[in-house]
Amino acid sequence: MPGDLEKIHAVINNLKPSEKKIADFILKNPQEISELSISELAQKCRTSEASVVRFCRTLGYKGYQDLKIKISSDIVFKTRKIQGVVNIDDDAKTIIAKISKNNMQAIESTMDIINLREVERAAEAILRAAKVDFYGVGASAFVAQDAMHKFMRINKACTAYLDSHMQLASATNLTKDDVAVGISYSGQTADTVDALRLAKNAGATTICITRFGNSPITEVSDIKLFVIANEAVFRSGAMASRIAQLNVIDILFSIIACRKYDDIVKYLEKTSEAVSIRKY
Repeated sequence: MPGDLEKIHAVINNLKPSEKKIADFILKNPQEISELSISELAQKCRTSEASVVRFCRTLGYKGYQDLKIKISSDIVFKTRKIQGVVNIDDDAKTIIAKISKNNMQAIESTMDIINLREVERAAEAILRAAKVDFYGVGASAFVAQDAMHKFMRINKACTAYLDSHMQLASATNLTKDDVAVGISYSGQTADTVDALRLAKNAGATTICITRFGNSPITEVSDIKLFVIANEAVFRSGAMASRIAQLNVIDILFSIIACRKYDDIVKYLEKTSEAVSIRKY
């Protein structure tokens, strides 16, 4: 399945030492996995078969055989793709292809690892919320702003303050009837994590949109929506990860719009009419 190597890479620093050895070996030698028995892998990693089994369960696989199949599929999938790393001597045509492929792969990989039950829980929580706060800084702030724009147009009370102090103040005043959504690909953005923690302490339902694996933001989240992205170039630009996060927002919005279509279409028509008068 596309994205399994990325999934392992995302959680490697959170694994126990014995499991980390296994993850490190798989990432460095993915082509060998299909040929190794569980005992052979354990020997190469200088660990036990039990550790391999625990590693598989930690990553959500049914067992070692399932892991082997998924990794093999991931390798086949990647050989069909243009390598996404942009080089300084690439021409415009090549960069167009690489960036576009990388963004598409981020969405495809996220589709493979996102949990359907968690998506449904998040949509239901937002649908029933009296108010929704979206928190994000840097590139994630634009994702938060996009979410606010979408949900505001369907008459959902929501905020997406760019100022971190405003985020903290708003989070403090939330109640059990409200929802807070923290957006941070790294899962370690202090401003976002702090705001989400305050929201949780206030009784609100907390949701995070972040990279796969445990992180500070998942520790303060009731509902976890994971994304996976490999940046083609300039990680500070948060290109593919931002696309994956925006895709999750679109999914949540669309689910809610479908469930309350008769009501929501009226709000969309009203807001569309209001905005249309500003066109020349």
